[in-house]
Amino acid sequence: MKKTPSKTTGKKTSEKLYTLKVTLMSGPVNDEFFDENPEVSRTIQILGSQTLENLHDSIFTAFDRFDEHLYEFQFGSKMHARDAVRYIMPYDPSDLTSSDNIAGSVCKTSIDSLNLKDGQTFFYWFDFGDDWMHEVFVLSVDTDSSGGKYPKITERIGDSPPQYSEMEDDDDPVHELDDEDDLEDKYYRGYSSGNKYGDYGGLMAGYHDDESYD
Repeated sequence: MKKTPSKTTGKKTSEKLYTLKVTLMSGPVNDEFFDENPEVSRTIQILGSQTLENLHDSIFTAFDRFDEHLYEFQFGSKMHARDAVRYIMPYDPSDLTSSDNIAGSVCKTSIDSLNLKDGQTFFYWFDFGDDWMHEVFVLSVDTDSSGGKYPKITERIGDSPPQYSEMEDDDDPVHELDDEDDLEDKYYRGYSSGNKYGDYGGLMAGYHDDESYD
C-alpha cells in the first residue's frame, strides 16, 4: 500500500498543530518489563492536514518497530467498545456492514477532520495477532507557523518493548486472551489508565480478514 507522505512545509504557513501522548496499554511483554517500565509513552506532534496513516507511521517509528501489521484507530469510551467508531486500512465497502462502525480509511482521514479537543482520548490497535494496545491523549491543539517537518517525536518515556519476544522460552508467560467468544469475562495484562500496569479488560471487535486489508 502506498503511504501518504509526511508533510514538510517549505514556507511559513499557519495551521493546527496537535500534540498527542501515545501510551502503551498492553501487549506481549513480561512482568519484568512492566516492573522496569511503569510507563511507556511517546509524545508526537502532527499537523492537522496530515493523516491517521502519518500518525501510525510516527508511532511505529517512536516505538522502534520494524515489521508492519494491520492496525486501526478507535474512538469510543474504551478500547474495543462495541459502539466505537473505527478508522481502518484501505477496505472494500462491500465486505463491511453497518455494525462494523467504519468511519473511514486511515490514509484519507486528516487529523483536522477528527475535530480533536484538548483532553480527548482515543485508541490505536497495532498487530491483530499480538494486540499492541495504545491510548492516544490530546495534550494540546495549537497553531504552528514554523514551517518545520512533521510528524515529530518530542518525548520518549520508558524503553520500547521488543516487537517480537521469545516468550515461549520465558518462565513468565504473557497473559493473553484466547477465546473471542468469552472476552467479556476475561482480562488482558497491560497498562491501565494512570500509568500503572494492571488488568485491562476490553471487548475484541471483529475485523474482516480480507485481501483488501493486506
